[in-house]
Amino acid sequence: MVRIGTIELGSFPLLLAPMEDVSDPPFRAVCKANGADLMYTEFISSEGLIRDAAKSKQKLDVFEYERPIGIQLFGSNIEHMVQSAEIATTARPDLIDINYGCPVKNVACRGAGAALLQDVPKMVRMTEAVVKATHLPVTVKTRLGWDDASKNILEVAERLQDVGVQALTVHGRTRVQMYKGQADWTLIGKLKENPRLTIPIFGNGDIDSPQKALEYKNLYGVDGLMIGRAAIGYPWIFNEIKHYLDTTELLLPPDVTERVNVARRHLEFSIRWKGERTGIFEMRRHYTNYFKGFPEFKPYRTRLVNAVEADELFSILDEIAEVFSPLVPS
Repeated sequence: MVRIGTIELGSFPLLLAPMEDVSDPPFRAVCKANGADLMYTEFISSEGLIRDAAKSKQKLDVFEYERPIGIQLFGSNIEHMVQSAEIATTARPDLIDINYGCPVKNVACRGAGAALLQDVPKMVRMTEAVVKATHLPVTVKTRLGWDDASKNILEVAERLQDVGVQALTVHGRTRVQMYKGQADWTLIGKLKENPRLTIPIFGNGDIDSPQKALEYKNLYGVDGLMIGRAAIGYPWIFNEIKHYLDTTELLLPPDVTERVNVARRHLEFSIRWKGERTGIFEMRRHYTNYFKGFPEFKPYRTRLVNAVEADELFSILDEIAEVFSPLVPS
């Protein structure tokens, strides 16, 4: 049984990665319904929280059916991270996660996210301060290092555990790599070989199929996997991986009816949570993956991303279900 504090996650949990502009409550809802064991909010700026910024505060929304759910924070100022952890704790998540892995320029170049990999003493001080600021378990998501010359995750992991971090997720790339090239899990495996480390270690990066999930589980001995981009528009990946790990048999991919039904639920929640205009706009990034592999689908995708009214979108989805039934994409 994998545990973070008192949170029990099963024998080999699958985590939904915190992804900016993706891992919102509507997306989390369909992932939870399809097998995600632990989910995180989009990352939330500590500066935004303490300024009471509306967008940051909305990201604190968590729902009972999502549990266990973590709120992820990022920032460069230790005092502000402490204040934001206190604010996040009042939203009643199950844990607080610190982002030391985001590679994007407007985060890392401001001294937050993966930038802290260049200043491990500050990272340790910040982490210790956040741990002391909340009664909730604190976890961390990070990368192998800043660049190939400074892959310091082995040191980072020990020092974070020493100040109270209760689980660690490692993306198998450096900050300089961004999301390019192939993720290297070698050092993630070495973390699991280190007898000093007793906290759960979760691996992240390039897990996009049940076969790869089993391969990496066996090769690197991690306690669980975090799934990111492969879940966008395809929340079924969690249950597909679980079934394959149990049986080494592949589930049939969802047919068009299932895809339309889940896309519809996702859209309905998006509109309900964000309002019609924003909910429709922010749903557009998901349609391509929901219907990936459908032959001659481009005209329908164009209609979906150009529609501005909910009734029109639901009508298009109904038409897709009728036209493509009983198609199962290859």
